[in-house]
Amino acid sequence: MPPKLRKGKRVVLKIPTDSIKELRAVSGAGVMDCRSALLEADGNMDKAIQILKEKCLYEAQKKTDRVTTQGLIEAYIHTAGRIGAMVEVNCETDFVARTFEFKELAHNLAMQVAASSPVCVSKEEYQPNPEVPPEVACLLLQPYIKDPTRTVQDIVSEVIAKTGENIKVKRFARFELDK
Repeated sequence: MPPKLRKGKRVVLKIPTDSIKELRAVSGAGVMDCRSALLEADGNMDKAIQILKEKCLYEAQKKTDRVTTQGLIEAYIHTAGRIGAMVEVNCETDFVARTFEFKELAHNLAMQVAASSPVCVSKEEYQPNPEVPPEVACLLLQPYIKDPTRTVQDIVSEVIAKTGENIKVKRFARFELDK
């Protein structure tokens, strides 16, 4: 637990810079967000990560009404060349569309589509089918292939928090050669 400093009647926690750097490396959040999360969590790294996750979802929800007219189309071809996917991911500005985080998100979404064969982007587009539950059919509800404990929507929300812009998956296509 970090040492406490007294300033008048307020007790202020002194957060070590190393802790802030470590939380920033894990979460990708801004320096001040990491510091305030560590202060709120009394220096506990796990609690601070949870606080940042909750804040990330809140920040993403605030941005959902913003218009997304920029973005990029990413293609992924599996190593054997028998499966391919294309995904269109939109954001608010071309500046964000050129960032590493956005490009990485688009690439990972294309890999997700190739690996898991979703039918639609979101639950709003889902046509009820007793054979295919929404968690399997909807891209944003699927477990993320690189970390099955999180959904694809969680990954998109994290990038929204990092970039500060609304991001939407507009559409995708998956191709597979007949066996």
